[in-house]
Amino acid sequence: MSILIKNGTIITAIDEFVGDIFVEGETIRAVGENLKVEADETIEAEGKYVLPGGIDQHVHFSFNYRGEKVRGFETSNAALVGGTTTLIEFVNQEEGKGMIETIDNYNKESVESIAMVDYCFHGVAGEANEQLFAEIPKMAEYGVPTMKLFMAYKGAPYHCDDAAIFRALQASKDAGVTIMVHAENADIIDILQKQLVAEGKVEPYYHAVSRPVYAEVEATQRAIYLAATAGAPLYVVHVSCQEAMEAIREANNKGLPIFGETCAHYLVLDESDLAKPNFEGAKYVCSPPLRTQRHRDVLWNAVKNNWLNAVSSDHCGFDFKKQKHMGIKNFADIPNGTPSLENRFDILWTYGVEAGKISRSKFVELFSTNPAKINGLDNKGHIGIGYDADIVIFDPDKKGIITAEGSLQGVDYSPYEGMEKIGTVEKVYLRGNLTVKDGKFIGEKGQGRFIKGKPFGLCYK
Repeated sequence: MSILIKNGTIITAIDEFVGDIFVEGETIRAVGENLKVEADETIEAEGKYVLPGGIDQHVHFSFNYRGEKVRGFETSNAALVGGTTTLIEFVNQEEGKGMIETIDNYNKESVESIAMVDYCFHGVAGEANEQLFAEIPKMAEYGVPTMKLFMAYKGAPYHCDDAAIFRALQASKDAGVTIMVHAENADIIDILQKQLVAEGKVEPYYHAVSRPVYAEVEATQRAIYLAATAGAPLYVVHVSCQEAMEAIREANNKGLPIFGETCAHYLVLDESDLAKPNFEGAKYVCSPPLRTQRHRDVLWNAVKNNWLNAVSSDHCGFDFKKQKHMGIKNFADIPNGTPSLENRFDILWTYGVEAGKISRSKFVELFSTNPAKINGLDNKGHIGIGYDADIVIFDPDKKGIITAEGSLQGVDYSPYEGMEKIGTVEKVYLRGNLTVKDGKFIGEKGQGRFIKGKPFGLCYK
């Protein structure tokens, strides 16, 4: 099967031009103006933007909180209607099992026959012991060249102290495995949570009070020092505040391979959302917490200037009526996370590109190209010869409203409910196969494929 997409405005991270794309099978074979080729199907894309499919490098489809599970890969079609063709799932190491064994079992049992997008994995350290440190170099060979360690959540089985982080950094650097950290000071948070609850301050707003900016800044700076001492790269996930971003920027300016991402919700929501009445604030509980307008403005400037090099969703699909209400009497019991996978494109385009905060090419860089590089996905994230034919055709003129109704995310709310979106994802091709038509998913369950990441990604270049 071959496809010719004609006369679209092709946008990549480095340029923008009106041209054609010729796809044969699963691969882009030619890109240029007025291509003279024979194709089985021709798509007229005049007046539309044609972009590479997105890579969302921060997704939770298997998280379990006190027996309550998030929505899983059965909702991965939500990614496609939002222009994302590849996602990277965080897999928590199971007790008594190695990291590779955990991921392999999870893939075969819960993903392989279900996923509707291409996918790969990050490991999440659960038992920071000698077995794990010995296994880290083998992860790159398996195709998972990234591992996340939690500095937050004191008392949780996956909380890692400085010794564990330092040992992991030492084990990772020569194997090309990138260590990622959730950077918040667990002791500060633990003390503040207990004090606030003792004072009767249990509403969702106090989630933000218990996790102040400097709890994130201190942990970010500490992680940077640990990485510098180990001589290893570091990636800081979901950066939410100015000062943490500045610590990353300063380290990078000194020549250290220290990088970070932010997430869509930190760019358009703020801590006032946590104060919404009738427990509505619980919908916005995520960690690190939403910050103030000052931080939102700084983060837009950071992604524009490549001080943070990707925008992820940190998608975590707990519903509101049942699961978020686990914390109705205590904010510390509210499951963390926001369902954002479907709307990452909408937020970045409408409130970034259309608002003049980032260019169209910067959008592609943050949404597709950089996440592919960071995670060693050499055939993803770009429209070019030899790349996978993961292609989005976007109509910039159609407007709409974000709502949970009709969403494929499988939860009962959207953190962006009622917000305007400018433009519509019209068609999406996954490796040359049409999976979204007129904004509707038309693909098949199990069409996704495990894509192995290569070691030594962007953090090493």
